[in-house]
Amino acid sequence: MAVVPPVQLGLKSLDNCWNRARWDQLDHTQGLRYEVIDGVLYVSTSPSLFHEWVVQQTMLSLHRQIQGLDLGWVWSSRAGVFMPGCDPVQPDIAVVLSSQREIMQDGHIVGVPALLAEVLSPSHPELDSRIKRDAYARAGVPEYWIIRPATRDIVVCSQPMPADGDFANSQLFANDTELTSPTLPVRLSVADIFAGAPDTTL
Repeated sequence: MAVVPPVQLGLKSLDNCWNRARWDQLDHTQGLRYEVIDGVLYVSTSPSLFHEWVVQQTMLSLHRQIQGLDLGWVWSSRAGVFMPGCDPVQPDIAVVLSSQREIMQDGHIVGVPALLAEVLSPSHPELDSRIKRDAYARAGVPEYWIIRPATRDIVVCSQPMPADGDFANSQLFANDTELTSPTLPVRLSVADIFAGAPDTTL
């Protein structure tokens, strides 16, 4: 009998009447990710091991260059981010600079971080590549990374245009290149983010 691996699922509400008050009433102990974007609730199941590996490797690199040099803090998705149009979102990675310390309050990030990063999930790629990209641009996020395990590359978006709901600059960093952040003192090898994973199942 064949064993079917767990599948990542992405669901969204039919209504757009969700806000922080309703989000607070959800059961956050079930391992699900609940995000509210423009009033719509998005629910995601636990990601794959490869997804988690990529998140960890990216965080390690950012930790050395940001937190290790006392420039700020690097957070995982468990810290909800509340900003305009996002009530909240739970990005895979958020970077808050030392100058933004005041936006960390009540156990969450309440304000616009310096960097948000998402690892693209095969079950709901549109959520990260379009819906969140648009929402993050409208919120004025200075830099947004879309990390794509299937193609082993990273799309870096910067120069948000809130009125247009997009970023003026979008650059693809292939697997054999070094990513250089357009807004932060950060450089990393794209290949190193994906290398060495014990399980590369998407």
